[in-house]
Amino acid sequence: MPVLRTRHLWAMAAAVVLTVTAPATTASAADAAALREVLFVANNWDGTADVIKSSGDLAKIGRINVIPDKDARMAAINADPIKWIYFMAIRNSVGEGHDQFADDMYSTPDGKSVVVSRPSFADVVSIDLATGSINWRFPVSGYRADHMAVSPDGTRVAVSASTANTVHVLNIDTGKQLGSFATGDKPHENIFTKDGKYLWNMAIGDVNTDSDAPWLDWTKGDRHITVVDATTYKQVKTIDMRDKLDAIGLTDYSDAVRPAVFSPDESKLYFQVSFFNGFFEYDVATDKITRTKTLPKNPATSDDRTTMVNDSRHHGISMSPDGSKLCVAGTMDDYATVVNRTTLQEGPLVPASKPYWATVSGDGKSCVVSESGADQVSAIDFATGQKTVSVPVGDHPQRVRLGHVAAGWTSPSS
Repeated sequence: MPVLRTRHLWAMAAAVVLTVTAPATTASAADAAALREVLFVANNWDGTADVIKSSGDLAKIGRINVIPDKDARMAAINADPIKWIYFMAIRNSVGEGHDQFADDMYSTPDGKSVVVSRPSFADVVSIDLATGSINWRFPVSGYRADHMAVSPDGTRVAVSASTANTVHVLNIDTGKQLGSFATGDKPHENIFTKDGKYLWNMAIGDVNTDSDAPWLDWTKGDRHITVVDATTYKQVKTIDMRDKLDAIGLTDYSDAVRPAVFSPDESKLYFQVSFFNGFFEYDVATDKITRTKTLPKNPATSDDRTTMVNDSRHHGISMSPDGSKLCVAGTMDDYATVVNRTTLQEGPLVPASKPYWATVSGDGKSCVVSESGADQVSAIDFATGQKTVSVPVGDHPQRVRLGHVAAGWTSPSS
C-alpha cells in the first residue's frame, strides 16, 4: 500500500476514534478539519437556536428552528385538557406570558445533531443539523422539561422533568432512556462530574408563587441536591443547604440552589440561591459553606422578592478554565461581573439587560452571558472584566452551550 494512502487511512481512523470519545464540549486537533466548535444559543420564547462563533467576535453562523413539529404538538395539547392547562400555566407563570420552546441544548459529539429540551412541549428532541428534521422525541414525565447536562464523553444527556420531580438520562443518539432518578421538588440544574461517575441535581422548589417572604419559605417545597451514581442512577447522597445556611446565621436566606459550578479539582462548589445578589462557596469534603460573597445591588432594582422573575435575583455563574475567575450574571440587577476567586473581589459591573446565563468561550478567554432583556449575547474578558462584544440573537436567549457542527455548516433550508 502506498505510504501516502496508509497515512491517510490512519488519519481517518484517528479522527473517527476521537469523534466518538471526545467530550461534546471540546474539540481535539484531529477533529478540527471535520468539526467546527460553536456556541448554541437557546432562544426560549421564539423556539429557535442561534449558532455563533465560539470565540472572538461571536459572529452568527446560522439558525435552527427547534419546533418544526409545532403544529403536531399543539394539536396534541389542545386535544388533552390537562396538557392544555399545564401549557397555559407555563405560559402565564414561569414563561412570563410567553411559551417556553427552547430551554437547554447540547450537540452530539459528531456534530450531526443537537438535542433540545422544550419546556412547554414537555419533551426533549434531537434535531438533524443538516436537514432540520427531528431524529427522535422523548416526552418527559409530567408536563415540563427544564435544564439538561451532557456526560463528559458526550453519549448521555440528563434532563430535569420539573413537574414530576424526576431526572431522565437518555442515550444522546437514540433518545432511549438509560435510567432515571427521583429528586427534590422542581429539579433544575444538572452537573456531571468531570470523570463521569456522578451526576448532581439541584431542586429549586416552587419559584412561581408569591409566598416569597422568609417566614413562608416552607411553602416552597423540598429543595435539596441529589447526587447519584451516573452508571446505576442510584442515590449516593443528598445535600440540604438549609442547615448549612443556618449554621452561618443566614436563616432568612433561601436554600434553593440555582446555577452552580465546580472548581477545576471539584473540591469546591460555587452556587447561587433564590433572591440573593451573590453566591456561596461550598466545600465538598467538609460539607460546609466556607465563604459568602454578596455582590452590589442595583439601586433601581426592587428588594421586593415578588418582583424577582422566578425567584432568581442572580441566575448564571461560570468559571475560567484555570479556576482563577468566576463570572456572575446579576439577572435582576442588570449587570454581569468577573470575580477573583481567591479574594472574591468583583471587577467592573458590566451593564447587561436581564442576563440569564453565563458560560465560557471556546478559547477560555471570555465569559459569555445571555442578555434575555436585550435579545443578545455578550462576551466579557476574564482578564480585564470588560465587555468586548455583543451580538444580536433571538427572543429571550437563556442557555448558551459550547458544541460542534460540521465544518462548513450552514442553516438547514427548512
